[in-house]
Amino acid sequence: MTFNEGMQIDPDGASSGGGGGMGPRLAVGGGIGGLILVVVTLLLGGDPGSVIGNLTGGDAQSTQTAGDNSLAKCKTGADANKYVDCRVVATGQSLNAVWEQQFPKQTGKRYVKPQLELFSGQINTGCGAASSEVGPFYCPADQTAYFDTSFFQELVDRFGANGGPLAQEYVVAHEYGHHLQTLLGDINRAQRDPRGPESGAVRTELQADCYAGIWAYYADKQPGPGNSAPFLNPLTEKDINDALSAASAVGDDRIQKAAQGRVNPEAWTHGSSAQRQKWFLTGYRTGSVQACDTYSANDLNNPPGLR
Repeated sequence: MTFNEGMQIDPDGASSGGGGGMGPRLAVGGGIGGLILVVVTLLLGGDPGSVIGNLTGGDAQSTQTAGDNSLAKCKTGADANKYVDCRVVATGQSLNAVWEQQFPKQTGKRYVKPQLELFSGQINTGCGAASSEVGPFYCPADQTAYFDTSFFQELVDRFGANGGPLAQEYVVAHEYGHHLQTLLGDINRAQRDPRGPESGAVRTELQADCYAGIWAYYADKQPGPGNSAPFLNPLTEKDINDALSAASAVGDDRIQKAAQGRVNPEAWTHGSSAQRQKWFLTGYRTGSVQACDTYSANDLNNPPGLR
């Protein structure tokens, strides 16, 4: 999926500076891999703190950022098609446009934009200190989605996902899905029931995948700034396959199989590869928030939107 080259990028709400203040605990609502190394460690029964250090306490010792003026080059859709950081910002802008329309219409609640932060190395957030190794994540405490764009190449090289713009845009859309859960008061369900194939954590992540699919449903229809042409050109079959490949690459079963040679559903935190693909498709084919009610679903393997 590519952006309309003439669309104007508005970086409002996006920055490449340092993160926010420190919170008392890590309360991150997952990600495409959702703190990917933490997830791998949890799946193997280990201590996530041993992988990425003290995420709930002290400051990140050497916070590095992308530079205060690094987004100055992000002016048009052509820049979003050329530069990955501009693509993340433009995707956030598209997500805000879609959800400003659809969220109140479908939920009756007001949409409040999240912040979007690009960083490199380490960063302090409202949920604690984090490093690039954790992958993209959303922090409910400061309502900010954090991205180190180097993860997108890791997604291809390390986890075997296809490349392609929509694979990257899906990552951003998934994190914004966690923001919607925060606005709806659902995000804490993941922490109350953190593991297992039917757990609140899995249902929370699959719902974020479904919300990402809703964005894809509207993204090539939602007019850009000034009621111009849509933000994005029409989706192709390749675009959808790229997004599905990214969703599959970080399924719990696939990560477990690669890490330990076997699958243990009782340790799942994000759902299987097939489930993540199916719930994304549910959102994409229906465009309906109601269809994304994973918490009420009796069978997570068969979303109602695909029946």
